[in-house]
Amino acid sequence: MKIGIDCRTILNVRGGEQAGVGHYTYYLLKNLLEIDQTNTYVLFFDNQFKNFSEFKKDNVSIRTLPFYQYKKYLPIAYSQMLVSAFLDREKLDLFHAPANVMPLFYKGKSVVTVHDLAIYKYPQFFPPGLLNRQTFSTKVLVPRSLHKAAKVIAVSKNTKTDIIEQFGLAEEKIEVIYEGVISHGKSCPNQASFEGVKKKYGIGDKYLLFLGTIEPRKNILTLVKAFRNLKMAYDSPADDYQLIIAGGRGWSDAPVYEAIADANASILGRDKKRNGRERRSGLDTRGEVKKKKEGERRKNMERRLDEPVKYIGYVSHADKLSLLCHACCFVFPSLYEGFGLPVLEAISMGTPVITSNISSLPEIVGSNAGLLINPNKESEIIDALQQILTDEGLRESLSINGQKRAKEFTWKSCAEKTLEVYQSV
Repeated sequence: MKIGIDCRTILNVRGGEQAGVGHYTYYLLKNLLEIDQTNTYVLFFDNQFKNFSEFKKDNVSIRTLPFYQYKKYLPIAYSQMLVSAFLDREKLDLFHAPANVMPLFYKGKSVVTVHDLAIYKYPQFFPPGLLNRQTFSTKVLVPRSLHKAAKVIAVSKNTKTDIIEQFGLAEEKIEVIYEGVISHGKSCPNQASFEGVKKKYGIGDKYLLFLGTIEPRKNILTLVKAFRNLKMAYDSPADDYQLIIAGGRGWSDAPVYEAIADANASILGRDKKRNGRERRSGLDTRGEVKKKKEGERRKNMERRLDEPVKYIGYVSHADKLSLLCHACCFVFPSLYEGFGLPVLEAISMGTPVITSNISSLPEIVGSNAGLLINPNKESEIIDALQQILTDEGLRESLSINGQKRAKEFTWKSCAEKTLEVYQSV
């Protein structure tokens, strides 16, 4: 077969690494090329991607879409026509679109991977401007792509159910193929020095970790409130623990920063605090001594360690692995996930996990690799945190079961099952 794969999602220019759908495309492709020397692959990139050396094989051809730089000047339909014509020229037996949509006018056989349908099920989790910009995609491109595809790959059983409910596709048309994970065990490679990470972000030895974009869907407000209330309880097991929140800024994130400031003020008994809104508006109520200390911290001097709840911003891949590895617990009370890669990464490193009992997340932890909670009930998060912090046997059990469970999610298996889908088409 001559198989085309859309690789335009691989490069995350701003992040400097593979992320989201690009993460999936990259590792699927690497493993497909490793296990399959029989079929011919045509890889389609745009001109943002420069280094193709790791994809060069005897059975691989690389094509660069020559008009990508003019995309913003082209009407959507015309852009779709150009891409479709470019694919048609290759006379492919099969085209794989790994990011929910394929070119509108492509008529050949195709496979489409769907990662989640959050924008359909929970539009309130997205900014209105994005919803407006995505109208053509959600109303036209995605439905047409899924109905035209010979097979649809869903990254979880939950996503498969969502596809059937939203678009009425036949169950037999959809194959569930889980993503993989590349970090197994506490000694996984490529993680940063923990001592360096602690000093860099002002973190103590004992902490709970959340990792994800700061946005309403991640349910961080409920987590912060639960931690604050647990921390303030009499004889609290969280007394000497921090809650570390890491991730890039999203939309409607101001309430999270205000909740963090409120929580720290309550826990530390502060009368006055400078919340996120005050910082962003330029209002500074602190004295000169405190202002000077912040200036020193910004010069890479050691940060304060007394903040019970800390937002440390976006972290590099190496820092992320180190934070996951040394956390007492990874807490991920998200309200919806198509797959839940952060949870899989955490259990693969033997870190106990508390996560939501909805969407795809129970599929990741299975029956015994994590504590499942109702993310809408603060009391359940508090109870789960108490269990984790007070029961060493439970932590050990979750660590062992988590690592065992994570070994079922490999990129090689993902590639093998995807190749089976290609052959069936």
